[in-house]
Amino acid sequence: MAGIYTAVATSTGEGRRGGRATSDDGALDVTLAVPAAMGGAGGGTNPEQLFAAGWAACFHSALKGVAAERRITVSDSAVVAEVTLQRAEGAAGYGLGAALHVEIGGVDQATAESLVEQAHQVCPYSNATRGNVEVALDVTVA
Repeated sequence: MAGIYTAVATSTGEGRRGGRATSDDGALDVTLAVPAAMGGAGGGTNPEQLFAAGWAACFHSALKGVAAERRITVSDSAVVAEVTLQRAEGAAGYGLGAALHVEIGGVDQATAESLVEQAHQVCPYSNATRGNVEVALDVTVA
Protein backbone atom coordinates (compact mmCIF):
# COMPACT_ATOMS: atom_id res chain seq x y z
CA MET A 1 0.00 0.00 0.00
CA ALA A 2 1.43 3.39 -0.95
CA GLY A 3 1.64 6.01 1.77
CA ILE A 4 -0.55 9.11 1.43
CA TYR A 5 0.43 10.95 4.60
CA THR A 6 2.58 10.23 7.63
CA ALA A 7 1.84 11.80 11.00
CA VAL A 8 4.82 12.17 13.31
CA ALA A 9 4.40 12.64 17.05
CA THR A 10 6.88 12.40 19.92
CA SER A 11 6.25 11.58 23.56
CA THR A 12 8.76 12.89 26.11
CA GLY A 13 9.06 13.03 29.88
CA GLU A 14 7.20 10.35 31.78
CA GLY A 15 4.81 9.30 29.00
CA ARG A 16 1.24 9.15 30.29
CA ARG A 17 2.46 10.07 33.79
CA GLY A 18 3.22 13.74 33.32
CA GLY A 19 4.89 13.68 29.93
CA ARG A 20 4.23 15.68 26.82
CA ALA A 21 3.23 14.75 23.28
CA THR A 22 3.98 16.95 20.30
CA SER A 23 3.62 16.67 16.55
CA ASP A 24 6.49 17.51 14.22
CA ASP A 25 4.52 20.41 12.71
CA GLY A 26 3.66 21.95 16.11
CA ALA A 27 -0.10 21.58 15.63
CA LEU A 28 -0.31 19.15 18.56
CA ASP A 29 1.32 19.99 21.88
CA VAL A 30 -0.36 18.41 24.88
CA THR A 31 0.47 17.59 28.46
CA LEU A 32 -0.15 13.97 29.36
CA ALA A 33 -1.53 12.85 32.70
CA VAL A 34 -3.06 9.81 34.31
CA PRO A 35 -6.79 10.57 34.59
CA ALA A 36 -8.32 11.02 38.01
CA ALA A 37 -10.59 8.03 37.21
CA MET A 38 -7.43 5.88 37.25
CA GLY A 39 -6.09 7.39 40.47
CA GLY A 40 -3.97 10.02 38.78
CA ALA A 41 -3.90 13.77 39.21
CA GLY A 42 -5.65 14.51 35.90
CA GLY A 43 -4.91 17.91 34.40
CA GLY A 44 -3.85 16.62 31.00
CA THR A 45 -4.92 14.32 28.23
CA ASN A 46 -4.02 10.66 27.83
CA PRO A 47 -3.37 8.20 25.01
CA GLU A 48 -6.90 6.79 25.15
CA GLN A 49 -8.46 10.24 24.70
CA LEU A 50 -6.13 10.99 21.79
CA PHE A 51 -6.96 7.65 20.16
CA ALA A 52 -10.70 8.23 20.69
CA ALA A 53 -10.51 11.70 19.16
CA GLY A 54 -8.60 10.41 16.14
CA TRP A 55 -10.95 7.46 15.61
CA ALA A 56 -14.08 9.62 15.99
CA ALA A 57 -12.80 12.14 13.44
CA CYS A 58 -11.61 9.47 11.01
CA PHE A 59 -14.83 7.44 11.28
CA HIS A 60 -16.92 10.59 10.82
CA SER A 61 -14.98 11.41 7.65
CA ALA A 62 -15.46 7.83 6.40
CA LEU A 63 -19.19 8.09 7.12
CA LYS A 64 -19.49 11.37 5.21
CA GLY A 65 -17.47 9.92 2.33
CA VAL A 66 -19.58 6.77 2.10
CA ALA A 67 -22.78 8.84 2.16
CA ALA A 68 -21.47 11.15 -0.58
CA GLU A 69 -20.39 8.18 -2.69
CA ARG A 70 -23.89 6.72 -2.39
CA ARG A 71 -25.42 10.17 -3.03
CA ILE A 72 -27.21 10.14 0.32
CA THR A 73 -27.59 13.43 2.14
CA VAL A 74 -27.13 13.18 5.90
CA SER A 75 -27.57 15.98 8.39
CA ASP A 76 -26.54 16.62 11.96
CA SER A 77 -24.12 13.71 12.11
CA ALA A 78 -21.71 13.04 14.94
CA VAL A 79 -19.47 10.19 16.07
CA VAL A 80 -18.68 9.63 19.74
CA ALA A 81 -15.79 7.20 20.28
CA GLU A 82 -15.25 5.56 23.64
CA VAL A 83 -11.88 3.86 24.05
CA THR A 84 -11.49 1.75 27.19
CA LEU A 85 -8.16 0.67 28.64
CA GLN A 86 -8.51 -2.92 29.85
CA ARG A 87 -6.31 -5.41 31.63
CA ALA A 88 -5.53 -8.24 29.22
CA GLU A 89 -7.27 -11.45 30.25
CA GLY A 90 -4.92 -14.34 31.03
CA ALA A 91 -1.84 -12.37 30.03
CA ALA A 92 0.33 -9.58 31.28
CA GLY A 93 -0.34 -6.15 29.88
CA TYR A 94 -3.28 -4.19 28.66
CA GLY A 95 -5.69 -4.05 25.76
CA LEU A 96 -8.32 -1.74 24.39
CA GLY A 97 -12.06 -1.95 23.90
CA ALA A 98 -14.10 0.53 21.93
CA ALA A 99 -17.61 1.71 21.25
CA LEU A 100 -18.58 3.99 18.40
CA HIS A 101 -21.87 5.82 18.88
CA VAL A 102 -23.04 7.32 15.60
CA GLU A 103 -25.79 9.91 15.32
CA ILE A 104 -27.22 10.63 11.87
CA GLY A 105 -30.06 12.84 10.73
CA GLY A 106 -31.91 12.95 7.44
CA VAL A 107 -32.11 9.18 6.82
CA ASP A 108 -34.09 6.23 8.13
CA GLN A 109 -32.64 3.70 10.61
CA ALA A 110 -31.88 1.02 7.99
CA THR A 111 -30.01 3.50 5.77
CA ALA A 112 -28.12 4.87 8.77
CA GLU A 113 -27.05 1.37 9.83
CA SER A 114 -25.95 0.53 6.29
CA LEU A 115 -23.86 3.71 6.09
CA VAL A 116 -22.22 2.98 9.44
CA GLU A 117 -21.39 -0.61 8.48
CA GLN A 118 -19.83 0.58 5.22
CA ALA A 119 -17.89 3.34 7.02
CA HIS A 120 -16.58 0.70 9.45
CA GLN A 121 -15.15 -1.18 6.44
CA VAL A 122 -13.53 1.98 5.02
CA CYS A 123 -12.20 3.78 8.12
CA PRO A 124 -8.43 3.26 8.59
CA TYR A 125 -8.80 3.12 12.39
CA SER A 126 -11.49 0.45 12.11
CA ASN A 127 -9.33 -1.52 9.70
CA ALA A 128 -6.23 -1.19 11.89
CA THR A 129 -8.04 -2.43 14.99
CA ARG A 130 -10.14 -5.16 13.36
CA GLY A 131 -9.48 -8.47 15.09
CA ASN A 132 -7.46 -6.74 17.83
CA VAL A 133 -10.03 -4.52 19.54
CA GLU A 134 -13.60 -5.46 20.32
CA VAL A 135 -15.78 -2.71 18.85
CA ALA A 136 -19.44 -2.06 19.57
CA LEU A 137 -21.31 0.03 17.01
CA ASP A 138 -24.62 1.72 17.63
CA VAL A 139 -26.59 4.07 15.43
CA THR A 140 -29.17 6.66 16.41
CA VAL A 141 -31.25 8.48 13.83
CA ALA A 142 -31.77 12.08 14.88
